[in-house]
Amino acid sequence: MPQPSLPSETRAHVIITGIVQGVGYRVSTFHQAQRLKIAGWVRNLPDGRVEAVFEGTQEAVNAIVGWCHQGPRGALVENVTLDFQTPQGEFGFEIRHR
Repeated sequence: MPQPSLPSETRAHVIITGIVQGVGYRVSTFHQAQRLKIAGWVRNLPDGRVEAVFEGTQEAVNAIVGWCHQGPRGALVENVTLDFQTPQGEFGFEIRHR
């Protein structure tokens, strides 16, 4: 009897530009990642952008990347740069402080 295939894992590196600092973007991303069972991290960059890495199922990663285009209330997202990468085995999700 064949084993059910596990969902394929993927990794996305994103850079979000716009009004994305000082509006709760990192904390909201953390909560979205927890809800979607995504591993990785998020941090503010010195130039006002937000950077994040997401690892999880293709469906979950697509969902959080889609959410990044909107962000939390108060954010004004201008652009999301997306680069899919080979998963690195991230565990848990954290807010990094640069």
